Amino acid sequence: MHFLSETLQEYISIHSENEPSYLTELSRETHLKVIQPRMITGHYQGRVLSMLSKIIRPANILEIGTYTGYSALCLAEGLAPGGQLHTIDINEELAGIQNKYFKKAGFSKQIHQHTGDALDIIPSLALQFDLVFIDAEKKEYTRYFEAVLPRTKKGGIILSDNVLWSGKVIEAIEANDKATKALLHYNQMLKENPKVETVMLPIRDGLTLSRVL
Repeated sequence: MHFLSETLQEYISIHSENEPSYLTELSRETHLKVIQPRMITGHYQGRVLSMLSKIIRPANILEIGTYTGYSALCLAEGLAPGGQLHTIDINEELAGIQNKYFKKAGFSKQIHQHTGDALDIIPSLALQFDLVFIDAEKKEYTRYFEAVLPRTKKGGIILSDNVLWSGKVIEAIEANDKATKALLHYNQMLKENPKVETVMLPIRDGLTLSRVL
């Protein structure tokens, strides 16, 4: 579902900051070589992530769901001097393209890649995070949130992607649609959780910002 017309989406992108050339290359390579290229963050949302990171100036970022590395590179643009980004993905086959562009962008020493189940890896990271980006298995969003909340600093931001799920969150749900049911539960949980304050933005497929209290 497109929440805005293609003409308006194009206008918004044109009047937002340009993406770095290496991200244009990464997007092109992802569309040519990787299954489900629509999962890539893309120009406009990528600039939003970059801007938020630059405002926050995080020392430590956690990303759950690397895919080909586009969002990680956007978030890394705002890292404080000496900062680091830990990114987790279940698919080891994507590590090659990730590494290629992390090096090309000059962030290879600051981005640390982890392969496996995020729920197993998060407890092993002895860090407190200023910024977290959740963009992996939708049915596990609540568990991801519960795992990262104690590891996010007071005043830190937890970003959740795809919270509108192509508009399915306001449509009739099929009995076997576990992902939509999980996102409905997750969105309501964020709204009611006293440990965060939350605002949902209609950016691309929906992006929620939750500030830890």
